[in-house]
Amino acid sequence: MRLRSTHHTLAIALTAASTALAVPTLSAQRLALGEALARADAGAYANRAHSAMADAARATAKLPLKGILPSLRTEAGLIHTTDPIGAFGTTLRQRRITQQDFDPARLNFPETARNVVGALVAEVPLFNADAWAGRSAASRASDAASATADWTRLTTRTDVVRAYFGSTLAAEVVATYDAGVAAAQRHVRQAQSMAEQGLVTPADALLAQVKAGEVETGLLKAQGDADDTRRGLATLLGLPDLDATPTLGLPSSDRVREVVALLRDGAASSTRADLVAAERQRAAAEADARRAQGLFLPRINAFARYDWNDPRRAFGGEHNWTAGVMATWSVFGGGSELAESQVATSRRRAADAMADGAAVQAALETARSSTALDVALARLTIADRGVQQATDAARIVARRYAGGLATIVELFDATAMETQTKLHASAARYDALVALAQHLQATGRDPGALRLLDSDR
Repeated sequence: MRLRSTHHTLAIALTAASTALAVPTLSAQRLALGEALARADAGAYANRAHSAMADAARATAKLPLKGILPSLRTEAGLIHTTDPIGAFGTTLRQRRITQQDFDPARLNFPETARNVVGALVAEVPLFNADAWAGRSAASRASDAASATADWTRLTTRTDVVRAYFGSTLAAEVVATYDAGVAAAQRHVRQAQSMAEQGLVTPADALLAQVKAGEVETGLLKAQGDADDTRRGLATLLGLPDLDATPTLGLPSSDRVREVVALLRDGAASSTRADLVAAERQRAAAEADARRAQGLFLPRINAFARYDWNDPRRAFGGEHNWTAGVMATWSVFGGGSELAESQVATSRRRAADAMADGAAVQAALETARSSTALDVALARLTIADRGVQQATDAARIVARRYAGGLATIVELFDATAMETQTKLHASAARYDALVALAQHLQATGRDPGALRLLDSDR
């Protein structure tokens, strides 16, 4: 008999929580679930990336302020010119004009004029509709990026719950196989003893050793999976050089049901972060459409200058000032304004569709997660019942074999079924915890609420 694989979910748990890493030496550390969640919040790669993108969006939102807030700058420069107008103007700015400067020959062929310019320039935007709308669009896009980062953190927390309990599940699989190996070895010794007494044939003893070897092979694979899941958990936390070992074991079935009953029926959040992000993206697209329309409006800006002109040093010599108001209106810019307006309008329609789709998808995910949690709890009940039935059956077959009424194959089949149902039950407890975490996220709540299980240590 070959030990059959556990339920498909068990395979998913072992592979999804693991990442194959060639790490020769890892720093071992035992982590509570709350500690793992805290480390993921700060160190998970996706969290770090989206946090940085949110910071970049917040900084980008300040760029349109150039068209809203006053600005002040200094200017300095060195000029040499023989241009007749430039040379005469430079001398005039320096207040050094004399009667000789009006000599026609000197006006037509001036000497090289040198000027060191210094200036203070103030610009005061008065009306720039596109800048105000652009500021609004950028601010809403920044809010959307922050909400996306929040949703990423929740998603990562769900992944941490999956990986953390995937690692505890892998450890429990190892423990189950350990018990299976011990039982197989007892059966081998029993078969050998009965063969020596002439109660069974020597073939029974040989077959028992073969079957025990299959169980030991399953144990070796389970141990390798357990190592991989710990490394996978560490990678998810952003700590690939850490051998992250959970301090928690997989909770009992009764404890799983208790936690589900405690957390499942909480009030769903009306501000699911991904929906907030979608709505803010919609608002940003609407504001950007207004910005594009503002390109057709005139711009009005005030300015003031204070200039110094001197042949030797900046900000020296005589000075003058200039102030004024400038209105500009691009009546036709080659069609670029019209094209930009059309692009912004199309983006707004796309943002509308994505926001509407996100709301529908969120409702679907909430319904699916509730159904998945119901199914997981039902499977848990069935799995627990199966463990009891398989244990009783294995006990009966063991007695029959001891009495010569069953074969060694039947004995190992019964033991294998008992091991398999225990693995199914472990996977069912894992499924229920993951389904609960996904349901919490789907309803806009924090999957990290499962950290309450740390109190079970």
